[in-house]
Amino acid sequence: MSWMCSGSTNNELVSNMLNARIISNERVVSAMRSVDRAHFSHHNPYEDAPQYIGYGATISAPHMHGYALENLHDYLQPGMRALDVGSGSGYLTACMAAMVGDSGRVVGIDHISELVENSRTALEQHYSDWMQSGRVKVVTGDGRKGYPDDAPYDCIHVGAASSRTPTELVEQLKAPGRMFVPVGSFSQHIVVYDKDRDGNVKEQRIMGVTYVPLTDPEKQRDDRFF
Repeated sequence: MSWMCSGSTNNELVSNMLNARIISNERVVSAMRSVDRAHFSHHNPYEDAPQYIGYGATISAPHMHGYALENLHDYLQPGMRALDVGSGSGYLTACMAAMVGDSGRVVGIDHISELVENSRTALEQHYSDWMQSGRVKVVTGDGRKGYPDDAPYDCIHVGAASSRTPTELVEQLKAPGRMFVPVGSFSQHIVVYDKDRDGNVKEQRIMGVTYVPLTDPEKQRDDRFF
């Protein structure tokens, strides 16, 4: 079961997710092995549960990051471009950057400037070449509006729940492109939006979840969700 994937090391955590069939794609496994969660989460980094990182935010449970990468791996090929909305700790942004390679680009966006600075520090300390080359960057902004400067994106990951279909993000997807996002208020589901070559969009619910909401920074900072 996903909540039983905790390990004592990053490699053990990834192996447990592989054995539980949460992840299976070789590139996903390689990326999650190469990016150590302890670089981005200082409290129980290998526990398969969300961990608080301050300012009303969490780093998602490892199995949810695994599900996200498994659903997005076809759109995280070398040379592709991705957006991580609500990038928080920067961990998943780094995993995505590991997958798109030297010729790709991943943008992480978060509306809490302190989280952006913390993630930038971790990335510069452990993956400085990626930062220097532009393979990965993190910015402060309202992720609900995406990041038009580097759009369109082959894929978009959203790390907090949107109350409705995030149309501004759908518009920033390439055709074809894919988005992985929790949607809903009291009842939430992960929804995968697929845009085909003609720009037509289909959606599929894949699992029920519980995420903190996409909200304003002022509401998030008061820690009212914890």
